[in-house]
Amino acid sequence: MSYATINPYTGAVVKRFLDATDAEVARTLDRAQAMFEMWKDVTIAERVKVLQNAANLLRKKHTDYAKILTLEMGKVIAEAEAEVELSAQIFEYYVENAEKLLAPEKLPSKHASYTQSWVEHVPQGILLAVEPWNFPYYQIVRIAAPQLAAGNVLILKHASNVPQCAAAFENLLREAGLPKGGFTNLYATRAQLNAIIEDPRVQGVALTGSEGAGAMVAAQAGQALKKSTMELGGADAFVVLADADLDKAVQWAVTGRHWNAGQVCCSSKRIIVVDAIYDVFLEKYKAGVAKLKAGDPMDPSTTLAPLSSQGAADDLKKQVEQAVAYGAKAEIIGAEVPSTGAFFRPLLLSDVSDDNPARRWEFFGPVSQVIRARDEADAIRIANDSPFGLGGSVFTKDIKHGIEVARKISTGMVYINHPTGVAADLPFGGIRRSGYGRELVGLGIKEFVNHKLIAVTDIDGAF
Repeated sequence: MSYATINPYTGAVVKRFLDATDAEVARTLDRAQAMFEMWKDVTIAERVKVLQNAANLLRKKHTDYAKILTLEMGKVIAEAEAEVELSAQIFEYYVENAEKLLAPEKLPSKHASYTQSWVEHVPQGILLAVEPWNFPYYQIVRIAAPQLAAGNVLILKHASNVPQCAAAFENLLREAGLPKGGFTNLYATRAQLNAIIEDPRVQGVALTGSEGAGAMVAAQAGQALKKSTMELGGADAFVVLADADLDKAVQWAVTGRHWNAGQVCCSSKRIIVVDAIYDVFLEKYKAGVAKLKAGDPMDPSTTLAPLSSQGAADDLKKQVEQAVAYGAKAEIIGAEVPSTGAFFRPLLLSDVSDDNPARRWEFFGPVSQVIRARDEADAIRIANDSPFGLGGSVFTKDIKHGIEVARKISTGMVYINHPTGVAADLPFGGIRRSGYGRELVGLGIKEFVNHKLIAVTDIDGAF
């Protein structure tokens, strides 16, 4: 699997890590199961003390945690600091809400045989989390915070280019008071991953990543009859209606497409603008992108990060070349970028016709499609003409009408006058090739619990 820290800004190999041994995997599973047998009987109030401690530690050492993000995947330091804070907020959301979310639900049964009936939300055991590199802490905490609060335990298989982030998160939870076995980072191989999924003690799999990885792991989980949740790719539509505040829409479009260097599943990848304002919008958008400054991600003045690796930059270049071969036009719209490091100069793809397959691809980096729509109805059609269904946004001054348009967009999330976003108290997830299941809030904490019915009757049995 070749786990290694390679600085995307310099290209230097900082540190390499050995793959887990089969014996290490076996010990991890044994320890996790033993921990679960204890942890499931700990009260929710006691469990969430660990989460609060973790939130406090993240804030106390926020700069240290942020620097590891920037070192391993190139995130600009301000965005790294924001990710650390968001992770702390997610921990605290479950500190404040887990007990209420997991409370038994009384059922209004009218059946004469039952005097009482209710559903309890019971932990099931070991969960496997397979997570990506683009938000190394946030992606972990989305599954770890709710499931630890629910009484489950986790094994993490993180992306191979963020091994120090993975180790830092395990150490964070240990320092916060989580006993050994409650959360374990493993530098697992693909073969070991399959063995973990097949182990009868493992009760579910949560994956965030590419369509290819999701299809493979979902198939393995299905073969083993294990529940899975999949948060996969996206090509979110950013719909700008004729009455939108143009300057506001442009500002959010530039941000929505280029935060985290455009390496976001819910990035505003397809900017769809109605014909009446298209030309003015495009001119302003190009000017906004041109102001982005690429450079050292540790420098607070940098606003455009390198991609996570040189391989990612090379793959994006090939993808653009393929789109052009199918008839698209590529135009550089970003300022110069450093000659070293995994940088990709922002560009615009235009003239991407309906029959160009690139119209339905996900470009994971600073590549923009600004698409002209004839009118509102055409904008909705274009927004829904996608194999993905993660998020989207609608820009308009008429909020009531914006909500009506949002309801016509076929995705898991739609924001009005804001790009698809993330927050501790909002659910996250999509449909179609963007995956299935939800993370965060009450939906997330109940994905991997047993919704156990208990029904009571005082009627004597008779045959």
